[in-house]
Amino acid sequence: MGKYPDAYIAYLVEFHATRDYFECHELLEEYWKEHPNDGMGDTWVGLIQIAVGQYHERRGNRRGAAKMYESAERKLSDEQLMQLGVDTRSLRAQLQVRREAVESGTSFEDIEFKLWDEELIQLCRQACDIRGLIWGTASPMKDEEIIHRHLRRDRTEVLAAREEALWKKRADRQS
Repeated sequence: MGKYPDAYIAYLVEFHATRDYFECHELLEEYWKEHPNDGMGDTWVGLIQIAVGQYHERRGNRRGAAKMYESAERKLSDEQLMQLGVDTRSLRAQLQVRREAVESGTSFEDIEFKLWDEELIQLCRQACDIRGLIWGTASPMKDEEIIHRHLRRDRTEVLAAREEALWKKRADRQS
């Protein structure tokens, strides 16, 4: 692993090139859960919440978006964002604008992370090139697959794991 976790670079690429905010959330949540003691937990959660906020806002769930933006603002650490190559002042200003926009009912806009680290920018652009993506692409406002990702995902494994846990819990109570 280099200076930045691969999952973080993947998150940034999804956030700025595909605008698949649900996938952003999935990528970074998996990384966060696998690295609970890296000292960045609140910042990872804050970044996840930004993606979830954008997902909700684009779908028209203004209340959910506002809650996510507010929570992200509280979770994010300026020092850790700087370590992650993010211009904190710009991001915080955009979060405030988005929160106010959802509260007043104005139209959706993508958040753009202003990155200050040229190495990180290059890594993200290289990842985009490999996948044939364009950094800074606007949200696909008519792509139902991306806009409603949570409704279309395969949850077979999650449901099976829940059922297995339920059966185990019942068996433990009976013994």
